[in-house]
Amino acid sequence: MNAAQTDTGAVLAPEVLSVQGLTVSVRTPAGDRPLVENLSFTLRRGETLAIAGESGSGKSITSLAIMGLLPPPAVRITAGSVRLGDTELTKLPEAQMRSLRGARIAMIFQEPMTSLNPVLTIGAQLTEAIRAHTDASRAEARKQALAALQAVRLSQPEQRLKQYPHELSGGMRQRVMIAMALALRPEVLIADEPTTALDVTVQREVLDLLRDLQREFGTAIILITHDMGVVAEMADRVIVMKAGKAVEEASTRQIFASPQMPYTQDLLAAVPRMGKGKPRPETTTDTVASLNDVVVRFPLKGGILGRTIAQVHAVEHVSFDIRRGETFALVGESGCGKSTIAKAIVGIAPHQGRIEIAGQSFADLDASGQKALRRRVQIVFQDPMAALDPRMTVGALIAEPLLIHGIGTPAEQRARASELMQRVGLTTDQLDRYPHEFSGGQRQRICIARALALQPDLIIADESVSALDVSVQARVLDLLQALQREFGIAFLFISHDMAVVENISDRVAVMYLGQIVETGTRAQVFGNPQHPYTRRLIDAVPVPDPSHIRTALPRLAGEVPSPVHVLGQGPARLVMRDIGDGHLVAQEA
Repeated sequence: MNAAQTDTGAVLAPEVLSVQGLTVSVRTPAGDRPLVENLSFTLRRGETLAIAGESGSGKSITSLAIMGLLPPPAVRITAGSVRLGDTELTKLPEAQMRSLRGARIAMIFQEPMTSLNPVLTIGAQLTEAIRAHTDASRAEARKQALAALQAVRLSQPEQRLKQYPHELSGGMRQRVMIAMALALRPEVLIADEPTTALDVTVQREVLDLLRDLQREFGTAIILITHDMGVVAEMADRVIVMKAGKAVEEASTRQIFASPQMPYTQDLLAAVPRMGKGKPRPETTTDTVASLNDVVVRFPLKGGILGRTIAQVHAVEHVSFDIRRGETFALVGESGCGKSTIAKAIVGIAPHQGRIEIAGQSFADLDASGQKALRRRVQIVFQDPMAALDPRMTVGALIAEPLLIHGIGTPAEQRARASELMQRVGLTTDQLDRYPHEFSGGQRQRICIARALALQPDLIIADESVSALDVSVQARVLDLLQALQREFGIAFLFISHDMAVVENISDRVAVMYLGQIVETGTRAQVFGNPQHPYTRRLIDAVPVPDPSHIRTALPRLAGEVPSPVHVLGQGPARLVMRDIGDGHLVAQEA
């Protein structure tokens, strides 16, 4: 397809993908219901088009329709055209469409573990994809697979070819997916929420990688996301979708500078921004929870007799306290020990050192005393659907803690559940519904209501808003803060989202490989970070401003120290040093 020109005479890159009047419908007893309706856009070589909007807006359905991956016969394209160059994709037989996928158009999904075969090595999966679309021999395909892993800057690529998906971290698996998608240099790459589940530093590295590869190969990218900070950093143009329709389309700078539609305005207003945290009320000096020199290590067994030969040092000598009515944030990348600390606090992870809740320790109490102490601390988990029994009604789920602890009659428990439903912004007529009948944000509100049932002193929010859309996230955070003001609850807020933490916390502790490397008030940690790792986390946060000039992210040099230690080794103390040229190195000391 020939390049076009603008009104000013500037030459535009060739058009590689054209979507016109696309309508995707689902069959229902009442007839077809549109999931995506009359959507049109074009994509040019080397361009990044972001499709943004909340869950259920039609973003992912659009990508599946383009790729020919809609689940037949219930969901299908009922109108419109999708052209890849001169090829009409909607009319292609599956065999021909399969030959295009990977070769000319490829896709990266949000969760790489569901896209990678767990019983095949990384090398086998990469070479399989290459050989399916080329005449390369097994040896040639392996060379191309190795080159693909090197292109995505995966450490020790030779070793990675021999490993299985479960042996890699989430960031590594996502790099493998990018390598697989770009191995054959497709014209179009669809990235569906490629960084939503990743830590902020890993997200930054993946986005930088996509930009580098786009410049090298001229790939056109469709970026599907609800993260407006990522949109600002990556996209040339933006389509904002709501309820299956495009409500606004413009250049990224126009969208952020002057959004025209109320929905777009609300979406941008809900984005957490660094430095925009509201003043927090003064908290008391009363201590709700206290951790003193806490150590958590997990045994690794081996040999014929299955003896413990090594230990994973998950948490090493961690100490902090949480005051009544405050939000204490624990931040760091996945695997640093944040959730392990949460489990230790509620007594479900064996630990050394001392943990006290309201002046009492689980270690000093019998079973009855431990059960009573657990009333004082509750957890809200990241995935509400996994935390709610699908066989129980919402009313029964909220009342369950009262039933377990023998509090109140059935009528009183029902009344308490009804009261809590209203308190978290839901209605009493929803008490007899089941979890699957609610949205993700509503399910998280139900989890919060259940956590409030026992009137705890401390609620642990473990990545409780990281999977939510930005506007839903804002509403849940407002709810948590309102409940905190009303009941004086203390929160341990565990997160890897630094922008959210900066907006909600009173004090912050930064963790790296099981150890706290910096602690301070919100103003101290975000306004004047002292540790190189803290500065790296803050620098990696996406800024929802297309005019923002991103500074280079300090890179970690060398191998990250392993948390696995052979028995007999002393516990490692890690230090991170700035070695110049924008590189940090983590070492055992």
